[in-house]
Amino acid sequence: MQLPFELKQPLVGAAIGAFALAMFGFTWGGWMTTNTANRLAEKQVESAVVAALAPICAENFQKQTGAVEKLATLKATTSYQQAQFIVEGGWATMAGAEKPFFGTAQGCAELLRALPE
Repeated sequence: MQLPFELKQPLVGAAIGAFALAMFGFTWGGWMTTNTANRLAEKQVESAVVAALAPICAENFQKQTGAVEKLATLKATTSYQQAQFIVEGGWATMAGAEKPFFGTAQGCAELLRALPE
């Protein structure tokens, strides 16, 4: 299909402009797809939940009998083992929940590591 020269130039210019606008918007303009926005929102929700639950977990840990000894045991292990230790101890599982929320044990372990012995 042959387009007249007077129509072809504006259409090519509009196509190039639309492409440039989209590239600018998605790279520097802060635009994002719905999927990206949903993933970002999920990460923010997870971070907020961990930020709310980790202090409760740390408090539960500190209230137990023999907390000082268990804290020393916790600090003597790797970060992965610390999170597992918290999960197995049940401190990261909140009342009414069957299992801990993802990331709560790790956040709790980070708070406990910062405590003085």
